[in-house]
Amino acid sequence: MTVPLLQGIRVLDLTTVVVGPACTLRLADYGAAVVKVETPGGDLMRSLGGPSPTGRHSGAYLHLNRGKRAACLDLKRPGARDALLRIAAGCDVLVSNMRPEALARLGLDAATLRAARPGLVHCLITGFGPGGPYRGQPAYDSVVQGAAGIAGLFGRQTGTPAYVPLLLCDHVVGEIAAGAILAALLARERTGDGCSLEVPMHETMAAFVLQEHLGRQSFTPPLGPAGDSRTLDPGNQPLRTADGWISVTANTDAQVAAFLAAAGRADALADPRFATVADRVRNVGSWFALRNAALLAHGTAHWLQAFAAADVPAMPCHSLDSLLDDPHLHAVGLLSPGTHPTEGAVRRIRPTVLRDGVADAPGDPAAPQGWDTAAVLAEAGLTADEIGALVASGTAHQHEGKPP
Repeated sequence: MTVPLLQGIRVLDLTTVVVGPACTLRLADYGAAVVKVETPGGDLMRSLGGPSPTGRHSGAYLHLNRGKRAACLDLKRPGARDALLRIAAGCDVLVSNMRPEALARLGLDAATLRAARPGLVHCLITGFGPGGPYRGQPAYDSVVQGAAGIAGLFGRQTGTPAYVPLLLCDHVVGEIAAGAILAALLARERTGDGCSLEVPMHETMAAFVLQEHLGRQSFTPPLGPAGDSRTLDPGNQPLRTADGWISVTANTDAQVAAFLAAAGRADALADPRFATVADRVRNVGSWFALRNAALLAHGTAHWLQAFAAADVPAMPCHSLDSLLDDPHLHAVGLLSPGTHPTEGAVRRIRPTVLRDGVADAPGDPAAPQGWDTAAVLAEAGLTADEIGALVASGTAHQHEGKPP
């Protein structure tokens, strides 16, 4: 049996909604033992992510928190803070997207915890980093999409700013935070010391946008306005066929020649506007107009076969419904059936990273709130009497449906 990559690494997860859970999901997928601690109200995504049979396990919540243990403490009650500190004392990593001031009030700030445990990797995900006028302001994905210029990219393309209909910033920043934690754990192997990490969403996503779109403004003096003219052109879109849509990209001169030949427009190869990569960049609007009108004579299946034969990158342009029936995803087993203790039959999403050619099995869907509270507290050194007193006082919540 293959040993999990992060076997033996314990993570205290104090995150909610998407950005933090996306980070700790990655660590759980790699084999870390992640304990997610919620307050009695629960993570907002339990309900914000959509309906479920019980109303407490939205599909988004199930998938973002798979493979994690669930504990519940009322941090407003006496004794909860001490219990949480005892859990933290046994962890290698703490991840939170709480405000720094709230962490400090609980004694869970990096300075306090690392004074007692120098090897701790303490990762804080914030909306806006220190030193700027936005520091301390609340942030959700849509707020950051606007502030980082992502919504404005649609304004350049269509005239109206718009949000990507996906929590893009949360997922990207969560993945970057997970990568930073892995780097810090690797450094700890050499030095024995942990570190304090902060991953601000606004700066991270602004850098994400500007790596591609700073473009001509990268030089002094600037060579022109910011923005990649290819991706910002309104014609940069899936191509309509006789019966639907297809996603096709032809970038190299060889790919363009193959695309035009397959589409019956080999005559366009003689047009100097389209002869080279540089020519097509200068005339991107005309190139996209030609390309977008080239496939109306036949259906999507015809073009997928033709472009596969010509080695032109092309794939179906799925809807959310048709994505679930994608033959490749079925063949590789991305989705599989599972059972949840309160929600019944569910679909599970497996990790997508392959190690030695094999993907790890999907972790269990997110547990009911407080499912593992008693076990987590016992592992932190609390006695059965202490745990019973915390549960009786309402300071700790143990799910009643958990088998003994």
